[in-house]
Amino acid sequence: MNWIELAGTAVALAMDAFAVAMCRGLEMKKLNVKHLFLIAFMFGLFQALMPLIGYWVSFWLKEYIEPVDHWIAFALLAFIGIKMIAEAVKGGDEKSEEEGALHFKMLLLMSFATSIDALVVGVTFVATGTNVWVGCAVIGAITFALSALGVLLGNKVGARFSGKAEIFGGAVLILIGLKILLEHLGVLPF
Repeated sequence: MNWIELAGTAVALAMDAFAVAMCRGLEMKKLNVKHLFLIAFMFGLFQALMPLIGYWVSFWLKEYIEPVDHWIAFALLAFIGIKMIAEAVKGGDEKSEEEGALHFKMLLLMSFATSIDALVVGVTFVATGTNVWVGCAVIGAITFALSALGVLLGNKVGARFSGKAEIFGGAVLILIGLKILLEHLGVLPF
């Protein structure tokens, strides 16, 4: 895999993380730089680790992971999206800063859900002879940058539309999960 192909793969993998990060930015009443970096770091870390894991276990678990990865991603993103919508409807605009705080368990779930498809990229590293360390570093760095940008953009939009933005963000998460599921089932083209 050459540098252009690797960068393109990294951007493609980071698009789900970018969209989910944007949804997290929508929830923030005020931009929290610490949360921005934590979100970007976690998404970048998971996107970098998954191809590494895929590379290592490609010979043993590929046949078990690949058939269900899209179901796992869909279930996690739908769960998080439904939870966001329910909290926005229940809490309205009186939501306190603490309620809108970043919950680490939720961040772990989102990071995992958006990076499952990166497991398969580790397998392609084996097939293409790509240096796994360079590939993982490029994927992690690009995901970090796009996730940080997603939080910033989401916060700009969310500050204007408040509770409606959270409902929209939850719907987007559900749609991303559905898109992943339908692509892997062959209903939508890749």
